[in-house]
Amino acid sequence: MLMPALPSTALARMALATAINRTARFRAMSQRTAKLYGQLHLNVRPERAREALEQTRRQVRADLDELDRQAWPPEVARLLADVRRSAERLDGLTAQPAGKSGLQAVSAQADQMLTHANSATQALEHLAQAPTARLVNMAGRQRMLSQRLAKNYGLVAAGLDSRPLRDQIAGDAEEFQRAMAQLAGAPLSTPAIRTTLELGQGQWVFFDMAIKRQPNARGLEDVATTSERLLEVMDSLTALYEVALQDVLG
Repeated sequence: MLMPALPSTALARMALATAINRTARFRAMSQRTAKLYGQLHLNVRPERAREALEQTRRQVRADLDELDRQAWPPEVARLLADVRRSAERLDGLTAQPAGKSGLQAVSAQADQMLTHANSATQALEHLAQAPTARLVNMAGRQRMLSQRLAKNYGLVAAGLDSRPLRDQIAGDAEEFQRAMAQLAGAPLSTPAIRTTLELGQGQWVFFDMAIKRQPNARGLEDVATTSERLLEVMDSLTALYEVALQDVLG
């Protein structure tokens, strides 16, 4: 389906940059939700995990409500509605007491939400019609990769190991490093972006070391803490690219 032309006002263009960031963040929030639910099942920093899980659920609802207040082309609106439905199903599952079977269901639903959020993000990137939008999407995807890696590490620890899971862990680690190199080599850069990229590279080293540990109590603790730090840095980086996109679209 052909997408309508980008709205002509500068305000609408800047709102689109924010929407790409917010919609891309649903991908990370889906995986973070499953990661934190897994921490509850595995009794890894349970109080912190419970608090962070509730914060994530609130953030998803708030971002969905904000996006709903804007007028989108029908195809984008349909994709965002898919995100909302999958997010509501995930929210309902995580309200249940954590257990192994529940973790399987939560992980599967988180992946479905990720798929819908990715489709919506791609549609918004296309709507922006600016190369910079790809960088917002790419930086935003790094948030998701950090959380999916941590979630999958928890699945292995919970006895849900499989060859496809191990392959996804290896592939996600490779993709994260490859994307960091691409972002570092992109023509669009600012001192703040360069500094945050360097910080992200440093945090990746710690996180990469953690996910290579055996999934024991020490490894689970390290993955829980380093994945949160990496998420925070990647979120800051995505926000910087969002500002850069606003400047281009404005």
